[in-house]
Amino acid sequence: MSTPDNPAGLDWPLMKNNVTRADLDALIDYLRGDDVMLTQSRNVQAFEDEWSAWLGVKHSVFVNSGSSANLLTMAALREMRGGGEVIVPTLTWVSDIASVLQCGFTPVFVDIDMRTLGMNSDEVLRKIGPKTRAVFLTHILGYNALTQSLIDTLRERGIALIEDVCESHGATFGARKLGTFGLASNFSFYYAHHMSTVEGGMVCTDDPELYETVRMLRSHGMVREAKSAQTKRRYHDAYPDLNPDFIFAFPSYNMRSTELNAIIGRAQLKRLDANNAIRTRNLTAFLAGLDPTRYRTDFALEGSSNYAFTLVLKNPDTVLRDNVERALREHGVEFRRGTSGGGNHLRQPYLKRLVGEREHENYPNVEHVHFFGWYIGNYPDLEHDKIGRLCKLLNGLAAGAAA
Repeated sequence: MSTPDNPAGLDWPLMKNNVTRADLDALIDYLRGDDVMLTQSRNVQAFEDEWSAWLGVKHSVFVNSGSSANLLTMAALREMRGGGEVIVPTLTWVSDIASVLQCGFTPVFVDIDMRTLGMNSDEVLRKIGPKTRAVFLTHILGYNALTQSLIDTLRERGIALIEDVCESHGATFGARKLGTFGLASNFSFYYAHHMSTVEGGMVCTDDPELYETVRMLRSHGMVREAKSAQTKRRYHDAYPDLNPDFIFAFPSYNMRSTELNAIIGRAQLKRLDANNAIRTRNLTAFLAGLDPTRYRTDFALEGSSNYAFTLVLKNPDTVLRDNVERALREHGVEFRRGTSGGGNHLRQPYLKRLVGEREHENYPNVEHVHFFGWYIGNYPDLEHDKIGRLCKLLNGLAAGAAA
């Protein structure tokens, strides 16, 4: 941070001021009312409806985290389509792969596309097999990872597409927002994301069966949580010996959120589009200011909705890497090496037990990002002049000798 001894300090956290005074005032106004319900109730339903309208889907289910959204989606897929394989990224958040494992699926791993940091679509298509039940695709740090050939092939073969949009609220492919292309999509409203409910997540879908299944899975598997009268009647008729209020269709979870989280979400949703426009402007300035001979600046920006600045060395260079990290620390710039989720997950202990000690070596693109890539905070309150100062700092760092 900036001090008398370090006047050039940038004081640049990953996130700043994501929950505003206006959000807190909305909470206070609600708590001062006469009819105050704190657990899941009318505001949760209103937030789900407003989010569905903003995204462009028929149904949304608000849960207590993006990780819970991942788990419920995989649990619903298992109930609806049975077990098998799910194709997953090597660069993602841990809960994507963990949910696949926890629900009894076999993960099949894919390397990344360096321009999107998402799964390489051609490799996904090559790895589809007779046991493939879904492709669980993560849109990394605001970039679109979809291709038309991937969408068309999955539709033709009846394979579910699950979109993880936790880091890419508002990003688009063509004329539609990400999160509207597959069987289901997952969003996170964690503190550092495009918008926040402090903790929270959303499962979104146009599929009525998945919607009803996720609603029940969210609340202990209870049939009374279904919206469909037909669904309730089917269970009531099949189990006349049970109290209709306590029919448990699935061995499930409690992943409900609260009215308080929903109120913050409803307040933040009103400014999401404006904030996303600022984030996109910031990213464009950052990439334009970097030296393209040292850093990758060719990310696929069309339709992006940046979550955090992507800083990736163009070539492996341990000298430049170490100088980048030293300079960021000295100037108070918070960063995460490996970009999203800490880099190549095949290096993580929870997966090495499954795939072995050397499997990570087969994925060269994510290996490069693991050692030579970072993300840096991007948020609406970021002072624009700091972007140019950071680029100048990075461009002036010493690099190693060319091979």
